Amino acid sequence: MSTKYKFSDQHQLYFVIFAGVNWIDLFIRNEYKEIMLASWRHCQAKKGLEIYGWCIMSSHIHMVIGTHGDKLENIMRDMKKHTSTALKEAIKNHPGESRREWMLWMMERAGKENIKNQNFQLWQQDNHPIELPTPKILHQKLDYIHYNPVVAGIVEKPEDYLYSSARDYFGMPGLMDIIMVEPLTL
Repeated sequence: MSTKYKFSDQHQLYFVIFAGVNWIDLFIRNEYKEIMLASWRHCQAKKGLEIYGWCIMSSHIHMVIGTHGDKLENIMRDMKKHTSTALKEAIKNHPGESRREWMLWMMERAGKENIKNQNFQLWQQDNHPIELPTPKILHQKLDYIHYNPVVAGIVEKPEDYLYSSARDYFGMPGLMDIIMVEPLTL
């Protein structure tokens, strides 16, 4: 297996992206986004997850993370396992979920095709962690994360997107406690 996409140094910050199977637009409902936020809060409080930046898009999530506790690969594994179960139940029980049968079918099909699962898979297997060794690269990734909703045409300004840490970086209250990155000095 490649070492290109691994958390090789637990003392570094990493940019991660993770998506649902087949890039399903799962996160069009705020209830599903809130499941992610609750899981991250738990990981911050109990596992040492450090969040420096984040954005929940309709089909994927971007984060800049570090740790002062558990290993990042363990945090990500546990978070994805928990949210997979919680999101599956939320999809099943959401009274207005018109895509229920289709999404569950796609996730069940993906699970059956993957020998690492037992009949269900919500998340793609990888996180593609990219180490952020310099402040310049860290800021490039934070800008990429925060401008994702702008590029997608959802909002005009990064700080207008509620489910992102851009609000924190523009001096507005955000939805998550994050560790702010110092601005670059030239």
